[in-house]
Formats: sequence, C-alpha cells, structure tokens
Amino acid sequence: MTAPAAAPKPAPTPREQLLNRIQRDIPITRRPYAVIAQDVGLTEAEALSILREVKAEGVLRQVSAIFDTRTLGYQSSLVAAVHDEDQLDAGAEIVNAHPGVSHNYKRNHDFNLWYTIAVPPESDLEAHVQKLHELSGARLTRLMPTLHLFKIGVEFDMTGKEDWNAKARPQYTSEQRNIGYAVTDLDRAFVTEFQKDLPVTEEPYADACTALGLSIEEVAAHAEKMKAAGALRRVSAVFRHQKAGFTFNAMGVWAVPQENVAEVGRQMAEFKAVSHCYLRPTYPEWPYTIFTMVHGRSKEEAFGKISAIEQEVAQGVDHAILYSTKEYKKVRLEFYKPEFYSWERLHNL
Repeated sequence: MTAPAAAPKPAPTPREQLLNRIQRDIPITRRPYAVIAQDVGLTEAEALSILREVKAEGVLRQVSAIFDTRTLGYQSSLVAAVHDEDQLDAGAEIVNAHPGVSHNYKRNHDFNLWYTIAVPPESDLEAHVQKLHELSGARLTRLMPTLHLFKIGVEFDMTGKEDWNAKARPQYTSEQRNIGYAVTDLDRAFVTEFQKDLPVTEEPYADACTALGLSIEEVAAHAEKMKAAGALRRVSAVFRHQKAGFTFNAMGVWAVPQENVAEVGRQMAEFKAVSHCYLRPTYPEWPYTIFTMVHGRSKEEAFGKISAIEQEVAQGVDHAILYSTKEYKKVRLEFYKPEFYSWERLHNL
C-alpha cells in the first residue's frame, strides 16, 4: 500500500506574509508600507497596525539599514576563545565592554566563548583581539574571519509552514562586496542616519531625509549607489529571535575538504533555513572549514535543519553542532561610534 499523501499546509495569512516580507527589504520610497501592504493583500493602515503591535510586543526589534562592514572599510571577525568555566562569565563581561563587539555567546564546546568584533579601517583588529584575550583571561583565542561569504541574511519563517530543506538563492554573498570602495562623507552621513531605528509610520524616512538635506528621491538614488557597491545590503526589519519564537540556534560546522568548499558552501547557502554560511580558517584544534547558522523554535527543529543539510549535501562529512547556552550580548553594530575610540585610547591601541 502506498502511504497516504500528506495534508496540504494551510496558506500563509496576510499577517504572516507581511512579517516575512518586511525581513526581505523595505523600499526607500515616501510611503514604503503602502507598497508592502499591497504586496500581501493589506491596506497601509492594516500593515502599520500589525507592525506597531508586533513592535509593542517586543518581537520587532527595529527597522534599519543593514550595511556590509568590509565594504565600509571595517575589519571584522568571529572570535572563539577557551576560558576556564569558573572564569567564563567574568571574561565575557570584559569582552562585552568593547564597543565593537556586537554578539557574544557561551557555546557547548571547549571553545566556550564566541564573539563577533569589528573595528574601523584605521584600527588594528588583531591588536584589539589580543588585548581582549589578555584582559578577559582567556587560555586560548582564535580569530575566525570570513574567508568567503556564501550567504548572510537572517529571515525567519514566521508562518511555520516551510520545509526544513526549502531552498532559495542567497540575497547577499561575497560577490556583492567591493573591498576597494572609497567611502564618502555622504556615505558616512547616510550610515549614521540609517543605522537608527526607523519609525513605523507612513513616512519612516522623513527624519533621515531632513538630516541629510536630501529629497526622498535623492536618498533612494544614493542608496542604490551604495547597494551597487555592496556597502548597503538592504533596509529591513529585524526580529528578536526569542520573542519571535525562535528560541534555539545551532551552528553547524563542517570539515569539508578545501577542494570541495566552493561547491558545498554554495549548496549549503541555498537552504532557506541557513541564515549565515561562511568559509573560515582551520587550526590544529579546529578542523572545520564551513560554518552554517540555523534557528529553530526548538532544539529538535534546529537540529533537524542541520540534519537536512547533512542528508542532502554533506553525507559522511565530519561535523559538529554548537549551540548557545548563554547569551552575553546581542546588539546591532553601530558604525563611527565615539565610544569605540575612547576604548581604544584607554587601552593604548
């Protein structure tokens, strides 16, 4: 006997479609939510009402532009450190004090502290990480910079109806980056305004236009130039993982041989469940070349998404799953912050 066909999944509601849609991009036009509302079968007023409600609940963290650190000249890296367990919390607190550290987690591995750090073009990334190594009392610290970006783009399936192995072409990869891009004064001003939390209103860009002294059409045109250069990825909504129901994250790390990393990384990046996919360096105590990050409403869901990747493109590849057991810090990176330079001067860097 053949197995009965699975029941079709119900179609996403307009609300669910809206919450998925605003994670992809929010157009830079006078009334962007009117455009988005039309896309998902709502009125502008209905869309704004939903978004204000979701923000009041704490699910919607902010609406802002997402910029590429490297194209703007910043140096950034993931960092993995080994701390004695009884010194870990104190070490994490010291790391958190660095204004360029945006994410910091305890994970289930000998490398038990993982953080991301970014510094401006004129600063020395390795010197900053070495200083944090010394100040935090780490026993071992390893820089794990991005050697190739296969994908970056956090988009949560707010419908709960997508298959774990659903595919989509990555929006942002290394090919969009322009490392030699010359940042202008207008770029800096644009970044300063658009990294702010934009209001959920009929005309969310009005204040930014006023601050820049430009019309919405001029601002949109400049945004397109920055996108073409890879400096600007998009304007979009960012959700709080926990509040949105995605309470578990899993970092699948894979010991893919160097001769296969390009093809395997490309295939892994096509999984919609993967929010980040990178090629990173190896070390004697760390054999993993490709990193894939997924999020789930449960440990079972997150591990299931990693298993789907293994079954389709990485059978037999040595891998490990690292997950967060404590969140020490999670903020958006802010560019050109004076606090960064104060920290640098304080530590003679």
